[in-house]
Amino acid sequence: MKMRAREIGTIIRSLGCCPSEGELHDLIAEVFTPGSEGTPRLHVPANAVEIVQVHSDSQSFLEEEEPTGYIRFEKFLPVMTEILLERRYRPIPEDVLLRAFEVLDTAKRGFLTKDELIKYMTEEGEPFSQEEMEEMLSAAIDPESNSINYKDYISMMVIDEN
Repeated sequence: MKMRAREIGTIIRSLGCCPSEGELHDLIAEVFTPGSEGTPRLHVPANAVEIVQVHSDSQSFLEEEEPTGYIRFEKFLPVMTEILLERRYRPIPEDVLLRAFEVLDTAKRGFLTKDELIKYMTEEGEPFSQEEMEEMLSAAIDPESNSINYKDYISMMVIDEN
């Protein structure tokens, strides 16, 4: 069984881990760097996590017939198991998320407009892709007020770790 390398982030996030794009890039670079046992080295450009090239003559982490980014599940599973057991990439706590939204809500209204949210999420920090923005808007925006009550949204976002 194989999966696309560019889907690693989606897979990790679907299992309750919350790495940033930078952490995801670092993970891929770390996991696929040469080790003493001839572990394959994958070069991952900073701007394209999904582009993966093999730089090794040893057994490849990528499928030999698919050198452009397919990863064998049996090679990925131990890495993902370790991430889960170490509880890496834990989600941001609810109080930290609330403080972040409150910083953006300079008028202290308890909500952000759709336009404000789009501006902040696509122009500041680690910008959301169009797909990520659409997904967030569909879950967060109240269609009647065209705004996000961020306390309600945070409650919906937070992962119960018990």
